[in-house]
Amino acid sequence: MNLRHTLFLFGSGLAAGLIVSCVSPSKPTAQTQESSSSKVWPPAPNEPRIAYVESLRGPRDIGQMPSRFRTLENWITGESAENLNLPKPFAVALDEKGNLCVTDTDARLVCFLDFARKNWRQYTGVGKMKFASPVAIARRNGIFFVADSELGKVFAFGDNDKLLFELGAPLKRPVGLAITAESLFVVDSQAHAVLAYGLDGKFKFQFGHRGIGPGEFNFPTCAVADGRGHLLVSDTMNFRVQTFDLNGNFVSQFGSNGDTSGHFSRPKGVALDAEGHVYVVDAVFDNFQIFNGDGQLLLNVGESGAAPGEFGVPNGIAIGEDNRIYVADAFNHRVQVFKYLGQP
Repeated sequence: MNLRHTLFLFGSGLAAGLIVSCVSPSKPTAQTQESSSSKVWPPAPNEPRIAYVESLRGPRDIGQMPSRFRTLENWITGESAENLNLPKPFAVALDEKGNLCVTDTDARLVCFLDFARKNWRQYTGVGKMKFASPVAIARRNGIFFVADSELGKVFAFGDNDKLLFELGAPLKRPVGLAITAESLFVVDSQAHAVLAYGLDGKFKFQFGHRGIGPGEFNFPTCAVADGRGHLLVSDTMNFRVQTFDLNGNFVSQFGSNGDTSGHFSRPKGVALDAEGHVYVVDAVFDNFQIFNGDGQLLLNVGESGAAPGEFGVPNGIAIGEDNRIYVADAFNHRVQVFKYLGQP
């Protein structure tokens, strides 16, 4: 793969116009791989815009320590706290309080990271129903919304693990979720469409069908609402990101197939920071690319590997109001955390 690391310095939502081509920073040693908090993009002497913060693999990484009972149980059974770690994180989402939700397709469960309480909770299903392939998640007002692609359903449930409602047909293979104050948008890769529901589960409308034209899809995967009346959808096999209004009307698009910066191979997770920059994860390039609102490339972050800032088939991305960036790094069994250093 000939993916150039072309870097566009950016400030308050606009490219500064300076293009810098450079090699990636040198890899840290094994002793510093998980403590390289000084790793930044672009590297010196350029002004840093993105900084690596930490990696989240399990409860200990948010400060949760096992109870005495759990410690005794682990000693008796021979298990360890590492058994609670993420084997294959796939999707990430943040609630309105900045807590993190993670789906794991290997463990077939959902994790909820309450940072303030240092509490890491896991849900393997809803009631007696077990998850088969939880691939997308959203949370609003204490309610989880989980899309299970294998079961072909979206489940809504509370912290108490009680099912509130489930969405089935006409859904075929739900793979992405985006939430607003009034609606839940479900990306269906097999239907090549996006379906809109109320937060009570009532169907509203759907838009899109298979094709290559504006407003059409070819195996879309992820979506995000920008808080300004738009929905961005990663149209994966059309190698682009499309923007719609919240009624499903096409607005714009950017991206194309290619192996150089600014192009896509497998665009997946999409998110926005507080200044409106668009972040797109590419599962083949093992990076995320940052664009301005017009679809112009600003910066690449990442490459293949296991060190901080390197990825093994990343998928989901979420960005908080504090501009902390969470990326599901599936084959490295972690969620990597970054920070956009711009001033809102």
